[in-house]
Amino acid sequence: MARQEKISKNLDWITVLLFIVCVIVGWANIYAAIYNPENPLWIGDAGFFDTNAGKQLIWIGTTVLLIIAILVIDYRFYETTAFFIYGFFIFMLISVFVIGAEIKGSHSWIRIGGFQIQPAEFAKMATALALAKYVSTPMVNLSRFKDQFNVALIILIPPVLILLSKETGVALVFASFMVLLYREGLPGVYPASFLSIIILFVLSLIYPSWQIFVGLAVLSGLIIWILPRYERKTRNILMILGVAFAMGVFATGVDWAINNVLQEHQRNRIKVLIDPDFDRKKTGYNVRQAKIAIGSGGLIGKGYLQGTQTKFDFVPEQSTDFIFCTVGEEEGFAGSLLVVGLFLSLLLRVIYLAERQKSRFARVYGYGVVSILFFHFMVNIGMTIGLMPVIGIPLPFFSYGGSSLWSFSILLFIFLKIDAHRSQVLSRW
Repeated sequence: MARQEKISKNLDWITVLLFIVCVIVGWANIYAAIYNPENPLWIGDAGFFDTNAGKQLIWIGTTVLLIIAILVIDYRFYETTAFFIYGFFIFMLISVFVIGAEIKGSHSWIRIGGFQIQPAEFAKMATALALAKYVSTPMVNLSRFKDQFNVALIILIPPVLILLSKETGVALVFASFMVLLYREGLPGVYPASFLSIIILFVLSLIYPSWQIFVGLAVLSGLIIWILPRYERKTRNILMILGVAFAMGVFATGVDWAINNVLQEHQRNRIKVLIDPDFDRKKTGYNVRQAKIAIGSGGLIGKGYLQGTQTKFDFVPEQSTDFIFCTVGEEEGFAGSLLVVGLFLSLLLRVIYLAERQKSRFARVYGYGVVSILFFHFMVNIGMTIGLMPVIGIPLPFFSYGGSSLWSFSILLFIFLKIDAHRSQVLSRW
């Protein structure tokens, strides 16, 4: 009993409150997305728990039980068993190839009765724990190639397995761990190279290869010209030209990869990002309807349960991937701004908690939480307004789905449990 009183005293209730508000507002929007004015179901009505809103209530109830279990378990358990948890979910990712069920083209689900669990969602949390455990190990230095290789291995194994199960969206989330690693001492050349590749990839979709080669040649010349005279050594010039040539080759290969590696629906999603009018009746339909729904909300929205784009199913996946459309249509720009502010408040609070940790393990894991939540937040909202490709990842605590709600809640509350005992954790820097 004394242990529970201490947890309740030291638990960061600001973060808990932000979590609760997110879950409540999220459920309200899921209900709005499935609401039928001709047959308005509510709790207790026959068939209510067959709807997404009813099922989500069940998931919320089980989430409360999970949170209680997390807070009861000794805080040292998560650090001690981090690699075991990681290994378990690697096993689960492999098991979907044997016992998994295919849902919407993705073979990444395990059926349990009338519900489905997606191990890929939990693999993100497991990877954050494993990274925190490894990076906090004494003598690990992210400026050394050996340690860089090891963390790359930890990060890459889960997304490779997830990609093999045809779940591209979740696999991309693991790229967000670059934020965590940079905070812990990874040389800046890696995130800079990563961002350069993304920019070059986008430019390769817009401009022909020859124009990119010309641009890189001009840029290389400018860099060499502005170098101090004592830096204009043959080695440096050859290195600059070599990097420019490699980037040009990469740009040339983008078109080949899109046409020969990606599946047709993946190619079409990229084309829609570049040209919103591409395939408006099929691939571009989702984004177009999402924009119409959000735009129709105006400044203050049409009012709760008054949305027409969502009520008449114009917006596909309106309870899951495109839940933000319901917010934009019914609560308008003002409501959307409040939701964005709510998420940013949660992210900033977790960053604050991460920075006050006394152990490196806790801090690294805290930044893992931030990285995952931010990536989901940025991409999900970005794809509903046409700034990101549609890759099918949920909005944390808002989108319908038990796997996502469980995984995000476990991810967050493990960190809150560790934070509640930060005064008992020995510093390891």
